[in-house]
Amino acid sequence: MESAQPPLESNLLIAWHSRTGASEQLATAAAKGAGSSARLLRCDDVAPPDLLTASACLFVCPENLATMSGLMKEMFDRCYYPVLGKIEGCAYATIIAAGSDGEGAQRQIDRIAKGLRLKRVADPIIICTNAQTQEDIMRVKTLKESEKRQAYNLGQAIAEGIALGVF
Repeated sequence: MESAQPPLESNLLIAWHSRTGASEQLATAAAKGAGSSARLLRCDDVAPPDLLTASACLFVCPENLATMSGLMKEMFDRCYYPVLGKIEGCAYATIIAAGSDGEGAQRQIDRIAKGLRLKRVADPIIICTNAQTQEDIMRVKTLKESEKRQAYNLGQAIAEGIALGVF
């Protein structure tokens, strides 16, 4: 059996979770923008070594019931103490897919990042799908190219920052 390769240094870790496809599309677009420096991992596959070796982190998730998705929160719960005090100053950014405003999820991630002493390097991106009915909330989302372009540009900008040694 082959052993897993260790995470690469100087990379952008894109940790994501998605239920209806919006966040997955945004994470994938960001990874395309970042090119070879991107490590795209579903949040339930992220382990402390992934955070410890990342040059920057991009957290991409939906807002569910005015907070980040449960699986994204579980990733932070699982990884928080093993990385505490070891990733201070690491660059981070966020992309939230929301039905209405996304601010609750954004605040929650920022509070966790503050505890880890991460450094925000880009304004939050919140993509609002305006899904307000049960049917709209549960349906598979198809985002506009302009929305995916925002994620692409953020991935590209962070990758350039890594390449230039800014983060």
